[in-house]
Amino acid sequence: MKALQTIAGFGLHSGGTTSCTYDLLEAMNRVGMPTDILTPGLEPGSDDRLAGRDEEWVKAVPYDCRTPYAYSSNFRQFLRDTDYDLYHTNGMWLYANHATCAHAHRRRKPYVITPHGMLYPQALAISAGRKKLMRRLLFDRDLQRAACIHATCKQEAEHIRDLGIKTPIAVIGNPIRIPVGLDAAISAAASERAQTASVGYLGRLHPRKHVDRIIRTFVEVAKPEQRLVIMGKGSPEYEQELKHLAASLGLNGRVVFEGFVSGDEKWRKLASLRALVVASDFENFGMIVGEALLCQTPVICTRTAPWQDLEVFGCGWWVDNDVESMADPMYVALNEPLPVLYDRGIRGRDLITHDYNPEITARRMTRLYEWLLGQGDKPEFILNSV
Repeated sequence: MKALQTIAGFGLHSGGTTSCTYDLLEAMNRVGMPTDILTPGLEPGSDDRLAGRDEEWVKAVPYDCRTPYAYSSNFRQFLRDTDYDLYHTNGMWLYANHATCAHAHRRRKPYVITPHGMLYPQALAISAGRKKLMRRLLFDRDLQRAACIHATCKQEAEHIRDLGIKTPIAVIGNPIRIPVGLDAAISAAASERAQTASVGYLGRLHPRKHVDRIIRTFVEVAKPEQRLVIMGKGSPEYEQELKHLAASLGLNGRVVFEGFVSGDEKWRKLASLRALVVASDFENFGMIVGEALLCQTPVICTRTAPWQDLEVFGCGWWVDNDVESMADPMYVALNEPLPVLYDRGIRGRDLITHDYNPEITARRMTRLYEWLLGQGDKPEFILNSV
C-alpha cells in the first residue's frame, strides 16, 4: 500500500499548512506507511525554500503554474505517469486539489480531502463569488465523491456538514513535532523571559489575523518597560499600517517588529515570551498555539480557534475576540510571578506531547487509509455520512 498526498505549495513561507503536512508525512513514513507528497516547486527567484531535507518522498515538479488557478502541466504529467493506491489532497480552490480528485476518480482509487479550514464560513466569505462558482463547477463534486474528508477538529467538521456535504469525515488533529534543540532554546530564553516581560504574536501579517487588535490591547494594559514582539511577514502595505498604528499609540520602541523568524531563532523567541497572543478571525487549528505550548509559553487565544483545552488544562486563556476580553489575561501574563507562569508552561507542554504527538497522528491517518482500502476496521474518529 502506498499513498500520494498533494499540496499546491510546500514552501516554508506558507506557514502552518506546510509545517503540519510535512510533520505528518515524516511521521507516516517513519511508522511504516509509505506516503509521498507531490507539489509544484518554488517559483524561480523566490526567497522561500521547500519544507524538508531533500527526502525522497517529497516529489517537487518544476514550477510552471499559470493563471490564478495555478494550472501546472508538470503536476498533471506526474499524476499520469505514476500510480498509487490512495490519494489525499491538502487545501481547496487550486488546480493541484481538483486535479488530484479527478485523477483518483478516473482511476477508481479512493481519495481524501483536507480543507485546512478553507470551508469555514469566514473563509468562504473571502472572494465569495469566485468560490461559489468554483464549488458549483468543480469542488462540490470533488467533496461528494471523496472517500473521506479530513477535519482537524469537530468545529471544522460541523461547518463541512452545514454545507450539505454527506461524505464521511475523519476528525484527526494536526501533529506537533518536538524540534531538535527545543530544550536548549528554552534554557537560552529563560533569562530573557525573566529580564523583560514580553507578550508576542508569531504568524503571517494579514488583516484577518487582527494583529492591530493585539496592539490595541497591549497599549491598554502594559507598563512602560513591557514589550510586544511581532514576528512574521505580510504585504509591505499592511506591515506599514501596523507600524503606523503602534507609533500613533505612543508605542515606538515598545512594539518590536522582528520580521520572519524560523529554526532555532523561532523557538528561542517563542520561549522568551510570557504569552503568545492569537486573535484571528478564525483558525482551523492554529499550529502556532501548539508550538508555543511546546516551548512552555502560555497562550491567549480567542474563541475563533478550537483551543478550549487552554482553560481545561490551565495553560492559557480562551476568550472572546475583542480588546476588553483579551486585556485581563494579557495583564495577568505580563505581571504574574514567574513560578506561576512556569507551571502554566509545564501543563501546556504536557498537553501537546500527550495529545498531538506526530506518531499518534500518523498512526491514526494510517488507520484511516487502511479502512478506506478495506484493510482495517472503521476507526472511532470517523463521523458517519448523512
